[in-house]
Amino acid sequence: MPKDTSIKSVLIIGSGPIVIGQACEFDYAGSQSARSIREEGIEVILINSNPATIMTDPSMADHIYLKPLTTKSIIEILKEHPQIDAVLPTMGGQTALNLCLEADEKGIWQDFGVKLIGVDVNAINITEDREQFKQLLQKINVPTAPAKTATSFLEGKEIAQEFGFPLVIRPSFTLGGTGAAFVHSKEEFDEKLTYGLEMSPIHEVLIDKALLGWKEYELELLRDKNDNVVIICSIENMDPMGIHTGDSITVAPAMTLSDTTFQKLRDYAILMMRSIGNFAGGCNVQFAVSPDDKEDIVAIEINPRVSRSSALASKATGYPIAKIASKLALGYNLDELQNQITKSTSALFEPTLDYVIVKIPRWNFDKFEGADRTLGLQMKSVGEVMGIGRSFQEALHKATQSLEIKRNGLGADGKGYTNYEQIIEKLTFASWDRVFVIYDAIAMGIPLSRIHEITKIDMWFLKQYEELYTLEKEISNYKVSNLPKELLLEAKQKGFADRQIAHMMNCLESEVHTLRMDQNINRVFKLVDTCAAEFKAQTPYYYSTFEAEIEKVNGERYVDNESIVTDKKKIIVLGSGPNRIGQGIEFDYSCVHGVLAAKECGYETIMINCNPETVSTDFDTADKLYFEPVFWEHIYDIIQHEKPEGVIVQLGGQTALKLAEKLSKYGVKIIGTSFDALDLAEDRGRFSDLLRELHIPFPQFGIAETADEASALADTLDFPLLIRPSYVLGGQGMKIVINKKELEEHVINLLKTIPGNKLLLDHYLAGAIEAEADAICDADGNVYIIGIMEHIEPCGVHSGDSNATLPPFNLGEFVMQQIKDHTYKIARALKTVGLINIQFAIKDDTVYIIEANPRASRTVPFIAKAYGEPYVNYATKVMLGHNKVTDFDFNPQLKGYAIKQPVFSFSKFQNVNKALGPEMKSTGESILFIDDLKDDQFYELYSRRKMYLSK
Repeated sequence: MPKDTSIKSVLIIGSGPIVIGQACEFDYAGSQSARSIREEGIEVILINSNPATIMTDPSMADHIYLKPLTTKSIIEILKEHPQIDAVLPTMGGQTALNLCLEADEKGIWQDFGVKLIGVDVNAINITEDREQFKQLLQKINVPTAPAKTATSFLEGKEIAQEFGFPLVIRPSFTLGGTGAAFVHSKEEFDEKLTYGLEMSPIHEVLIDKALLGWKEYELELLRDKNDNVVIICSIENMDPMGIHTGDSITVAPAMTLSDTTFQKLRDYAILMMRSIGNFAGGCNVQFAVSPDDKEDIVAIEINPRVSRSSALASKATGYPIAKIASKLALGYNLDELQNQITKSTSALFEPTLDYVIVKIPRWNFDKFEGADRTLGLQMKSVGEVMGIGRSFQEALHKATQSLEIKRNGLGADGKGYTNYEQIIEKLTFASWDRVFVIYDAIAMGIPLSRIHEITKIDMWFLKQYEELYTLEKEISNYKVSNLPKELLLEAKQKGFADRQIAHMMNCLESEVHTLRMDQNINRVFKLVDTCAAEFKAQTPYYYSTFEAEIEKVNGERYVDNESIVTDKKKIIVLGSGPNRIGQGIEFDYSCVHGVLAAKECGYETIMINCNPETVSTDFDTADKLYFEPVFWEHIYDIIQHEKPEGVIVQLGGQTALKLAEKLSKYGVKIIGTSFDALDLAEDRGRFSDLLRELHIPFPQFGIAETADEASALADTLDFPLLIRPSYVLGGQGMKIVINKKELEEHVINLLKTIPGNKLLLDHYLAGAIEAEADAICDADGNVYIIGIMEHIEPCGVHSGDSNATLPPFNLGEFVMQQIKDHTYKIARALKTVGLINIQFAIKDDTVYIIEANPRASRTVPFIAKAYGEPYVNYATKVMLGHNKVTDFDFNPQLKGYAIKQPVFSFSKFQNVNKALGPEMKSTGESILFIDDLKDDQFYELYSRRKMYLSK
């Protein structure tokens, strides 16, 4: 059946600001969906309050509303656009589903004659209401864990008495496992039950028998109106039941599942999807399987929407789930749609993988002082990485190298744990770094059976680890001069980095690299093609691996490289890696715009990134995508292979910027601002010398590399002091101290975590106003300020955690002129080519410089959305030397003010310190437009501005 021709205009609901449990995977889904629907000639209207994402870019939809996700906003949009026929709520995560339900309960869809597509209300209700869901499963004979719902404290106590401990408490209608908890004893039950009832918007919890140690699996499904169902991907959680799937290391395809059980899971999943409602779209189903030979199955939940896992499954298989789900919602059948990768077969097929995917979450516990760092039913990670390899070991290594936590992979970097008690504790109470600790436990000689007994991780995974450690021990017996070629090849095939191999043999990374080149052990690039090369793929989406040479009949030796290098001029854009606090989706937004602008300038564009949640790693964003760690060795090998004109580093946040020095040292051209200028801005000492030359004021400061030096400095500078390390993002390690004891404590801690760092001690300008400016500068020194923002909170709260207004709301003409003059002078003095962000403190009508970053900043997407101008596009064209700043006709449009509002995820961490200070803690942001300063919302923000300030 072809598409529903009655649909001419669709409203897509986005997921709002990024919070733990709902991150940029929904931005990716929404972006794909909008494109997919517009391809059909259907008008797309979009609501989302998140300014940092591609989804809310003017190019994505016909009308975009950056409004709060409330029924009030929905009514305003439906009145403005009476032509809207349908609403698609399945792309915006739990937020969109909950809003859609609320609008349905209030009769809004009915009042405006709007139909729901992609899901139906019954399906949402059945899957969210734990009791209804359980009854449905019993009716269709799908096994479930013993469970009952409680809507009061007393009911909960009775259920606990009936089932006995351990138990799981899960609140209904929450996201990312909010409020879910294990209860091992009656002492902790009361508190966790009360908290669960409070967290559920309908004050209902499901109490079920804990399936601790069972294996967990997920299936991603798509169904069309004709009831065709395809299983896109099977995903196995390496961590057993008891750890939220968003915090689990996951592997695709499933590794330890027998074929019989896999077929049963498929049958159950299809049966569940067909029984929750008659709708066309995507679904995610989760199962627990007993770890014994019986392989008993229990269904855990079904989500009738695209999920966190469907972004991963899309990137893992190359099958664009959100794109196809949107077409199905319009009425198409799977056999009428094209496989987006091969372009020659239909979408009615199940992808086959001839490689392995490993996803590892990225946590940010250091930002949540006092947080419980053990993993459990409530999701705590803020981002994730994905590694692709020819084996589980290679993919696992690539994923660990992508995390950017100063580890080079598993083991072989001198950073492992060596204390027995510590290792056992981290295995027992699942720690965020357990993926590394397993390796350390094996290295210490703890038997696999003991590790399995503690962690319940399947023996197959533990044996894979053991093989890696055995190989490390064997290589450690050799030197560079006598390492056998087959051992080096094996280490590379198992994902060990050159610097790990160097650590094993106590030599330099460059020596291992040279040895590899001499022995012709080079990376080869393979296509992600959805069908294991059964059909020719048209989409250039690659991962790297190592292969043994093949010998032809004529004696010629070669390896099979599927990435064909063209003779076009090329530009590489380095992505921003995993999401984390301080470096979020804003940088992905900048990278995507950078790629699109370089295409417009006639370059072949190449993207390198390892974040499965984002638009930059979509298979058709850049001309070529390398899904690889943003890790020196991988990047350098791709550069050697592709030979680009240069690399853009200033769009990918600190991740890409940190690689600028290496690129410069190896003679790779950095597009835009030079490495020396980037380094000058990061080196607090050199930068302050520059400010002195320019006669620009900055707070009194000094530089210390030891606690003694810091203490001596404090005698010449007045307390309070602001301590700032160099080369960090998101205010990492920044703190205001008010006496010598605090100073010494903090300096010692900092130098322990960031050894050899230069610390800057500033006199803290108490009570100052903070402001920032973003500008574009070209090689001729033309500067255009794209926006000046004033922070509502006082100086001392990190700029990422401040409410900020565009334009400023109470800076006089004299102060504004100083801000402009300083921005022009600094941008030119740093020889900026592209973007620059400068932060200011204003006290007694004097504008002081806090710092300058000659790169894309967190605020650029916000300013672009507020003014309706494509600033990253312009800046990239300036970087490439394609245009001067003076070529653009800037015409910002903003009525009243736009306010950037930070959004926090403190609800995930009970007992955490919520005070704000110089270190960033927000996970996302929303945008608020107001007509004038009399607006109640502005007044409320302004009156609360000092409430959370901490030192």
